[in-house]
Amino acid sequence: KPGEQKHPQEPSSLQCMHLAVVACGDRLEETLIMLKSAVLFSSGRLCFHIFAEDSLKPEFETKLKEWPSSYTKKFESNIYPITFSVGNAQEWKKLFKPCAAQRLFLPVILKDVDSLLYVDTDVLFLRPIDDIWHLLREFNSSQLAAMAPEHEIPKIGWYSRFARHPYYGSTGLNSGVMLMNLTRIRSTQFKNSLIPGGLTWEEMLYPLYQKYKNYITWGDQDLLNIIFYFNPECLYVFPCQWNYRPDHCMYGSNCRGAEEEGVSILHGNRGVYHDDKQPTFKALYEVIRDFPFEDNLFQSLYYPLQSRFLDTVHTLCGRIPQVFLKQIEKTMKKVYENRVIVYLGANHKY
Repeated sequence: KPGEQKHPQEPSSLQCMHLAVVACGDRLEETLIMLKSAVLFSSGRLCFHIFAEDSLKPEFETKLKEWPSSYTKKFESNIYPITFSVGNAQEWKKLFKPCAAQRLFLPVILKDVDSLLYVDTDVLFLRPIDDIWHLLREFNSSQLAAMAPEHEIPKIGWYSRFARHPYYGSTGLNSGVMLMNLTRIRSTQFKNSLIPGGLTWEEMLYPLYQKYKNYITWGDQDLLNIIFYFNPECLYVFPCQWNYRPDHCMYGSNCRGAEEEGVSILHGNRGVYHDDKQPTFKALYEVIRDFPFEDNLFQSLYYPLQSRFLDTVHTLCGRIPQVFLKQIEKTMKKVYENRVIVYLGANHKY
């Protein structure tokens, strides 16, 4: 079944929700805050797969060990070097942003993992990973990956206006949040523009890059768009609230799912956590960063968020605070209720 391990001899990972991230350069803090948001709100066990430059490995190990035991017992982590199994490693490493192309090789490297959620370092979970993990069950027999559209409106979309290569659908895909059934990816023969017959994922990557490298702007994301242009039946498209970016509010609110349900996963691309262009995104990042693990979620996270959002109402994204707060409020209530139930059960006070 999707989301389950293939190898029963690995009991510690049987029930894991596998989360992968690639961190190079100055992305240590961002990655740790992303992992923190995952641990804060998720209820199931997590397995982190962190691909990092050698210089970052000891820092990741040290920082993760500093977290309280009540949280470290919820996950296990593995840290891997940056490696590329086919083609020129230096070319891959320099594609778009440092090491970003590593995500293309996850099906090849993580051979014993059945399903996986990949996210960029600048992602924050505002609800349990369990919820997006359950989308694996909605894949039909041909679907093997899930991503959200790059834009909701074709006339303002980057791909529809500027792309010089094939891309998925009318607006292209954003690869910052990508849910994958790795078992299916490894066993599929993909249609392509290289040869009449199919190629495996690993066989296809480097020739595809060589063919389109002079036409791609967004690196590995463009390659994924090309792959799913030729194999649209392989993709499950999830709605924008699972990959909510500044583009969804900086030109006016255009993510209906977030308006109705709230943001599920926040993607602070364009560096918005670290400048003052989108203070609503920056506020969420900084409040989660500064949250003391053992403190009350409402007192030390939700109320500071409300207060910080009051200072952003003059911005287009800040005018719709309920979009950012709705899902996180619901999630915190669940976390609180679960802790109360556990506490009462342990003390036999019914």
